[in-house]
Amino acid sequence: MIRRLAAVETELKKRKKDGEKLSSYNKRKRHKKQIAFHKCRKRNRWVFGGNRSGKTECGAVECLWMLRGIHPYRKNRRDVFGWAVSLSTQVQRDVAQAKILNYLPKSWIAEITMLTGRKDSPAGGVIDQIKIRNIFGGISTLGFKSCDQGREKFQGSSLDFVWFDEEPPRDIYEECLMRVMDKRGDIFGTMTPLKGKTFIYNEIYLNRKKNPEIWYESMTWEDNPFLSKKEIKLLEGVLDASALDARKFGKFGSGAGLVYPEFDESVHVIEPFDFPREWQDNISIDPGLNNPLSAHWYCVDWDGNIYVVAEHFESGKDIDYHASAIKRMSEKLGWKTDSKGRVSALIDSAAKQRTLASVKSVSELFYERGILADTNVKKDVFTGIARVKSFLKRGNGERDIYIFSNCTNMIDEFKNYCWADGDAPKKVDDHCMDELRYYVMTRPEPVEREESLSIIAQDKLRRIRRRNGRRGNGRA
Repeated sequence: MIRRLAAVETELKKRKKDGEKLSSYNKRKRHKKQIAFHKCRKRNRWVFGGNRSGKTECGAVECLWMLRGIHPYRKNRRDVFGWAVSLSTQVQRDVAQAKILNYLPKSWIAEITMLTGRKDSPAGGVIDQIKIRNIFGGISTLGFKSCDQGREKFQGSSLDFVWFDEEPPRDIYEECLMRVMDKRGDIFGTMTPLKGKTFIYNEIYLNRKKNPEIWYESMTWEDNPFLSKKEIKLLEGVLDASALDARKFGKFGSGAGLVYPEFDESVHVIEPFDFPREWQDNISIDPGLNNPLSAHWYCVDWDGNIYVVAEHFESGKDIDYHASAIKRMSEKLGWKTDSKGRVSALIDSAAKQRTLASVKSVSELFYERGILADTNVKKDVFTGIARVKSFLKRGNGERDIYIFSNCTNMIDEFKNYCWADGDAPKKVDDHCMDELRYYVMTRPEPVEREESLSIIAQDKLRRIRRRNGRRGNGRA
């Protein structure tokens, strides 16, 4: 009995040591965005991360959890079949395959099939398949594929999951969607968007088809708890602005760089909530008739954080239509008005100009319809952009900005707002960005919190005010 117990203890120690890397994943230091990826139940999940942001780690771990049947956040099953897809066999060996082998305990391996190299030393060759012992008693299979094989090599199989390590060609992506259809399997990808605005940008990042199963997360260097600030600063110093968009922020570029790479949808976009009336601050409008008119409702909390709580965004409509829409939204929000029921708003200073087509300016037309349009806005582009950036940056001691998720047009513009070839942003799809800039340049201050006073304190305050009033009248 003693010999048996000693043998069991030795085996347990061996297994613990063998799987130590996987068991210590996100234990000592926690990568919050990796955890968010693993917890997500969507069937088409992506991580857009800069180099060394930790994106590939979570892809490899996700594969092994599924194959072994030990996923902490999903229903586990036996005999799982999945693919790890790389751009080439060389990239497979150096990245995806290396990550899998780093986390995969040898005791879990039932069999390895090699394309090149020796299976007793798989890290030096190219793996075709790994058979992994599943805790439910079955055998799971991880097949390695490379995009340079062509679409035909991706046909036929029925899969539980496909992991794309970096962005695949469109035809291979679509073929893999077919492979997981039978089993209602998962697609997940981890990539640095170095190719610019490809089909992944439209179908995943912007989700133009509004697929409810699509989810993504952007990872930056700052999200990786294993990268020091000194190392991040060193990396920043050797890259230009456009390269930083992709390699630091994991953002899709267009050749010239994003104006606001600091924008992080997982941080700055929040679900709507009932905000206190005291937070209501102002409406900001960028006018347009054929072009879209953009209007947003802004709140400021007691700490000075800005909340974009509603939007009106439409093109091809006249002033009557826009004024009515703004008033309807204001009524829905219970927005503050003056004694005559009018709402105030900031508007582009160009709105005060009169044209040959109209004897009245746009601001005057809004005024007549109950919108008190203030054209006294600061339009300096660079100062405004710098101020918006200060609200977007995290941990800089400044106030933050949050956008309600129903303000979809503003969110889309944040993702697309790019620099032109010169030193100015591209003048396309920037209506929300313009009126956001007008608003932040008003330097909104936090509202004063009203303290609730006791009945005795209220009576004391009334007596002080009455006494001060009598003294004032006597001095007069």
